[in-house]
Amino acid sequence: MAETLKKGSRVTGAAREKLAADLKKKYDAGVSIRALAEETGRSYGFVHRMLTESGVVLRGRGGATRGKKATSV
Repeated sequence: MAETLKKGSRVTGAAREKLAADLKKKYDAGVSIRALAEETGRSYGFVHRMLTESGVVLRGRGGATRGKKATSV
């Protein structure tokens, strides 16, 4: 998706379905939601909503977790 969408413009019908399919394909290939938002010129929330509407299972956040410390022997 080379062209960016005008921020705040409505995306409906076939254009919305095409955008959702493109976002889904790229997200499944490993691109982050933030990178997709920047690429399309839309907000993180918009991209997140489009992905969830498309039935994508979102990845975990990654990074350090705050679980119990492993006991060292």
